[in-house]
Amino acid sequence: MNTATQTLTLHEGFFSRRRPLDWVFALLVAAGGLYAFGRYAAHMDVYEKGILLASIPAAIWLGWFWRPLQLLMVVVAGLSLLGIGSYQGSLARADEVFWLKYFLSSQSAILWMSMLFFMSTAFYWIGMVGRSQSGTMERIGSRLAWAAVTLALVGTMVRWWESYLIGPDVGHIPVSNLYEVFVMFCWMTALFYLYFEQQYGTRALGAFVMLVVSAAVGFLLWYTVVREAHEIQPLVPALKSWWMKLHVPANFIGYGTFALSAMVAFAYLIKQQAGETRWWKLAPLWLLGVVLCFEPMVFRRSQEAGGSYWVVYFGIAALIVAGILWGRQRIAQRLPALEVLDDVMYKSIAVGFAFFTIATVLGALWAAEAWGGYWSWDPKETWALIVWLNYAAWLHMRLMKGLRGTLSAWWALVGLAVTTFAFLGVNMFLSGLHSYGEL
Repeated sequence: MNTATQTLTLHEGFFSRRRPLDWVFALLVAAGGLYAFGRYAAHMDVYEKGILLASIPAAIWLGWFWRPLQLLMVVVAGLSLLGIGSYQGSLARADEVFWLKYFLSSQSAILWMSMLFFMSTAFYWIGMVGRSQSGTMERIGSRLAWAAVTLALVGTMVRWWESYLIGPDVGHIPVSNLYEVFVMFCWMTALFYLYFEQQYGTRALGAFVMLVVSAAVGFLLWYTVVREAHEIQPLVPALKSWWMKLHVPANFIGYGTFALSAMVAFAYLIKQQAGETRWWKLAPLWLLGVVLCFEPMVFRRSQEAGGSYWVVYFGIAALIVAGILWGRQRIAQRLPALEVLDDVMYKSIAVGFAFFTIATVLGALWAAEAWGGYWSWDPKETWALIVWLNYAAWLHMRLMKGLRGTLSAWWALVGLAVTTFAFLGVNMFLSGLHSYGEL
């Protein structure tokens, strides 16, 4: 390539790089958004109208920024509309219509999501420890992860519609309780990972990242059975706000990317210490066991949670740790370079910190509207501040002091423990203004 061609490529305009399908996608998004605005604007306040209109260029930009999202959005929209249309205004049809009963009702789609995430994790690990170098297993794992994300989003969209079928005063965006936000955590974490998978041209990290997604799915299934959390309930007064549509998704971009960075950090430590034989130097392997077993150890306080489910969960987690310990040298050979792992870890935390900061500011504004004050040192708020300070310090040390390597990886792993307590532990052990999220 000559200098003139290089200059032209570097200065090529953003819009001139758009392909015909990019413009078709933009027209579809604009048409869909404007149709929704025209049909439902009468039922929205001015803020909700603003959110809807702002989501149109945001969705177009995301599809242009990362083209696989275009197909994802179109498929999710098509399947969601098929599911919504199949109801014909009656929730009773969920048990009568084949597509709804087995695939496209919210509960069916989310159950498929759960199974596909488990399968994706299994295929990623088969590819990781297997002898084949073709990458077929990892490729299947990646496609299963895409399918799981698709069905998670379809389940979310259809659940949103189902809430309005119950009653206009019940209808709400499905991000209001632990069941709904765990679904969001699963697909959001997986989607961010799939982006990094494509950008760095490696599927090796899927085995690690999908472990934390599968752990979340395990909790989700337990929570569904024990609490019947899949049942749609009316919102408590504090949640009847348009702020929820912004605060909660921004928060879970942070949670998802922080979890992703921790699993990448774990992979970093595995690769770094692959040849280590002294047991006290293999602490990261045992740390994964602590993370995976966190739920059964904590939920033993609940009589309902003390049954065989958590025993099986604990056993599977222990087998996973033993398998990683046994195959650490082979696993390390399949992982990308330490520099790549460090870069993914940094970018995940940077993105998560930005959105978590936005979520914290939005939460303060929401609190002022709901409770009359921006900050009340509620346990949830306090631990959100601890999470924010932890990652702010991590980024400061990296950007100002050049933090890299083992210390940064360990710090990211500790960050996952802090974030997990802020996410779940506060709901379980502490009370406060956020008590509507108790387990």
